Amino acid sequence: MSTITPVITTTGLFTPPETITNEELVESYNAYVARFNADNAGQIDAGSVIALQPSSSEFIEKASGIKARHVMSKAPILDPEVMAPRWPERTNDEISVLAEIGVKAARDALERAGRDPGQVDAVLCAASNMQRAYPAMAIEIQQALGIDGFAFDMNVACSSATFGIQTAADYVRAGHARSVLVVSPEICSGHLNWRDRDSHFIFGDVATAVLVEAQDMARGPHWEIVGTRLKTVFSNNIRNNFGFLNRATPETAGAADKLFVQEGRKVFKEVVPMVAAMIVEEAARLGIDPQKLRRLWLHQANQGMNRLIAQRVLGHEASEDESPTVLDTYGNTSSAGSIIAFYRNSDDLAAGDLGLICSFGAGYSAGTVFVRKVG
Repeated sequence: MSTITPVITTTGLFTPPETITNEELVESYNAYVARFNADNAGQIDAGSVIALQPSSSEFIEKASGIKARHVMSKAPILDPEVMAPRWPERTNDEISVLAEIGVKAARDALERAGRDPGQVDAVLCAASNMQRAYPAMAIEIQQALGIDGFAFDMNVACSSATFGIQTAADYVRAGHARSVLVVSPEICSGHLNWRDRDSHFIFGDVATAVLVEAQDMARGPHWEIVGTRLKTVFSNNIRNNFGFLNRATPETAGAADKLFVQEGRKVFKEVVPMVAAMIVEEAARLGIDPQKLRRLWLHQANQGMNRLIAQRVLGHEASEDESPTVLDTYGNTSSAGSIIAFYRNSDDLAAGDLGLICSFGAGYSAGTVFVRKVG
């Protein structure tokens, strides 16, 4: 029995048209801080409430490398009275917001591949935050695209896309599907605490899609999936406790842990060595010299983390060409980040070049996808 080789035929991207710069974000946040400190001046003087500290564009860029982020709902986020995304509730007969942006990214991928939706067998919606528990977002995306097959959701936080790629590749190898769409719609602005100085600048919104297929379906240049590896290690250092079992009550409505929270220094210290070692070990298993990797498309989480991981893998400080970033203009887009980097920075590679798509995030979770350019 011949072995079926899975490949990445193409990728797709949807970018929200609205952008929030650091300067706009800081102006909004500092207005909130000034109002909070004025409203609580007596308690602050008495020592029962801690005064909030203002932020700055310099602080944000130094801490993360982020200069701007795309969002689905700009005005409410920047309103000091709201500081959260808002859009009109849709009826059950209308496509949901998360599915809508997922469909746009998927259609971009299909058009770039010259593929008809009828040729796709499955849809995986792999993302950090689903708009609802059920029906599955993937099935709604499948319906909107007109795909006859199967679909399901999967969530491994920032590693959802790479876990989805391996799952899709396994389906192709096993003959259960020949063409699988891995769609990652990430409305990260919805789970972000925009009133938290240490994290309010981190995330942006976006949607990506990856078309994983049997190699004989590929037309023109494509990427052979040489090998993948997934890893999870439980940690509370990145957490979001919101869910249907703990819906907001008057007692919990303002609870910070119902939104994104993290222990940033611990995450940096623990995740960087774990991911770097994982990449090097998997490269050795595949017979690849990691220092010969032409390009690294890393999860766009933090400029410092990416710089150190790339250095440990390549053995030297990585150039922008070797490890491109989209973090400065997109922010952290969770599972979609490494796919955006791949989408925007892969066409120039030559046949035979080896590259790595890598993710890491809450869980902890980490995923590696080694690829080789073909054609």
